[in-house]
Amino acid sequence: MTDWRFRNFRSHIFSVKLKLFYSRFVCMTLKKTPLNKDKLDQIVTDARRNQELREQSYRGQALKLYPWVCGRCAREFDHKTLTELTVHHKDHNHDNNALDGSNWELLCLYCHDNEHSKYEEMRFDVGKKKSASATNNTSHSPFANLKSLLDNKK
Repeated sequence: MTDWRFRNFRSHIFSVKLKLFYSRFVCMTLKKTPLNKDKLDQIVTDARRNQELREQSYRGQALKLYPWVCGRCAREFDHKTLTELTVHHKDHNHDNNALDGSNWELLCLYCHDNEHSKYEEMRFDVGKKKSASATNNTSHSPFANLKSLLDNKK
C-alpha cells in the first residue's frame, strides 16, 4: 500500500513541477516588448536597400528576364525555393555579364553542379583520354563467338 501512495505522490509532484515550468515558460515567451518605431523603420529601409542591391546583381537581372524554371530538368521554382535556382554562365566566364542575358541560364543546384563537373572533367581529363585510347588494346571480345553459338542452337 505504501509503495502505491509513494508513486502516486511522486507523479503528482512531477506534474505540479511540469505545470509550473510550463506556465513560467509561456509567460516568459508571451511577454510583449514595446515596439520601437525607429527600429522598425530601419529594418524596412535595410530590407528595401538589400532588395535593390540584389536586383542590380546579374542574378537579380536573370531572375527578372527568365522564368523561374531550371533550364535542364524543367523543375519550377517559387518564392520559397528560389534560393535553389542559380545563374549559370554558359561560357564559364563569370565576368561576361551581358545585359541581355545571352550568357546566362537558370539552373537548379543539382543541374548546376552537374554542368560544372562535366566542364571540369572535360578540362582536366583531355590528356588522360588521349593516352588511354592509344593504349586501349584489348584482346578479349565477349561476343565474338555469339553468332556461331546462336546458329548451333537452331
